[in-house]
Amino acid sequence: MENLMFCYQCEETAGCTGCTKMGVCGKNPQVAAMQDLLVWASKGISEITTRLRKEGKEVSKDVNHLITLNLFTTITNANFDDEAIVAKIQETLDARNELLNLLDDKTGLSEAATWNADKSEWDAKARTVGVLSTENEDVRSLRELVTYGLKGLSAYSKHANVLREDDVEVDAFLQRALAATLDDTLSADDLVALTLETGKYGVSGMAMLDKANTSTYGNPEVTSVNIGVGKNPGILVSGHDLRDLEMLLEQTEGTGVDVYTHSEMLPAHYYPAFKKYSHFVGNYGNAWWKQKEEFESFNGPILMTTNCIVPPKDSYKDRLFTTGASGFPGCAHIPGEIGDQKDFSAIIELAKKCDSPVEIETGSIVGGFAHAQVLALADKVVDAVKTGAIKKFVVMAGCDGRAKSRNYYTDFAQALPKDAVILTAGCAKYKYNKLNLGDIGGIPRVLDAGQCNDSYSLAVIALKLKEVFGLEDINDLPIAYNIAWYEQKAVIVLLALLYLGVKNIHLGPTLPAFLSPNVAKVLVENFGIAGIGTVEDGINLFFGEQK
Repeated sequence: MENLMFCYQCEETAGCTGCTKMGVCGKNPQVAAMQDLLVWASKGISEITTRLRKEGKEVSKDVNHLITLNLFTTITNANFDDEAIVAKIQETLDARNELLNLLDDKTGLSEAATWNADKSEWDAKARTVGVLSTENEDVRSLRELVTYGLKGLSAYSKHANVLREDDVEVDAFLQRALAATLDDTLSADDLVALTLETGKYGVSGMAMLDKANTSTYGNPEVTSVNIGVGKNPGILVSGHDLRDLEMLLEQTEGTGVDVYTHSEMLPAHYYPAFKKYSHFVGNYGNAWWKQKEEFESFNGPILMTTNCIVPPKDSYKDRLFTTGASGFPGCAHIPGEIGDQKDFSAIIELAKKCDSPVEIETGSIVGGFAHAQVLALADKVVDAVKTGAIKKFVVMAGCDGRAKSRNYYTDFAQALPKDAVILTAGCAKYKYNKLNLGDIGGIPRVLDAGQCNDSYSLAVIALKLKEVFGLEDINDLPIAYNIAWYEQKAVIVLLALLYLGVKNIHLGPTLPAFLSPNVAKVLVENFGIAGIGTVEDGINLFFGEQK
């Protein structure tokens, strides 16, 4: 039977092989097809922009932002709106055709760079340009590994762009690498090299975003975040876009409406700039996959600024709003391009009519251990290592998800020796950030750096510790890597770590389905990439046999 679709870009893909009928994420075959076509069209325009640069011609920021947003739109759980994706394809083809006219040399361009057709033909074309259009399994695997890394990079670039931070070298590479996935002359070795280069620019992209966030909102600082609720009606903000949150906080000031974060937006509380808002109450709920019950009990409207959307229940669908790269059919979308002042009045007016949130937990959680804060505590941390109070750091960054196998990370955190400290970023933290793991000489045993993009902080911390201890190799540090992954932002973090020379990373709950056996073998042999086993196996591996 012919596949209705094929997608294997996330960790929960069906059977760890690929979704062929419906996405586990909830996207249908039509959305999957249009996403495939959008990625292909983005490869085509990137081929042209890359050639234009070689001819010494300038590519505008608007074009750079268009390509970045396209890729972001296709990230897992970001946009389920077929019509919105179709509109992006048309915008991309129109922009591509204009750029094509600027090229002096049009010879040897791929079909993706020149294809035009009536919309009635788009469905048929989409079925021919997806993942399986590359027949060689290993080439396909490497092309997809690069593409998914670029999707993650695009997300981080987009967040920096909205804060008026751009890196033309990152944009140029992203487009060059995207175009390279069309090039049938590249060998597997060429694509392996491109994969590591993607990691290099992943570091640059995350550094750009870190600069954008900290220069705008200040360096994150140790913060205790309330996880209870107030009595006022509220708006719940999820996703990753700090600028969207800022605009909403400005517009809700003095309205009697409180604002709460959810999932990956939790680290917003760590930034000094947001602490001036008295109606910024706290964090509600847990990781993204618990949305259906937590959005139900919140009672007020929810603003999704990016991924991760779970297809909503009818009971709250009319109070779910999207903006930016996110979208869902039947949910109101708040428009606004980079630099625009978005109008959130519809959300605010709805909130005023809603009941206050139902309290689902009480207390607080502590975070804000990004690189500036940890380095401010460097002497204390170094002393704890030198005295043996801290024997090892365990990087447990990445993504959370609904699979029961992810309970491994909760159990692993609880089983860690008392002289081990967890370094985390991303929504993986929700597996253990509410456990009472205590501290070591005043240093919490869970150091939360922030969002998934703040994995950059973990790299900065590691490199600083390497310098302090006078080590030549980052792998000589007392740091183990036991990372959970889910979608493409985690892929670029992984590639960034590989570029920095980090080896022996354990990745779970499963290894990516898009790694062919031969590509997986290369990663295992060259970088020591491995999956996870039992909790006991992991503890013995990282810490030796426990008495």
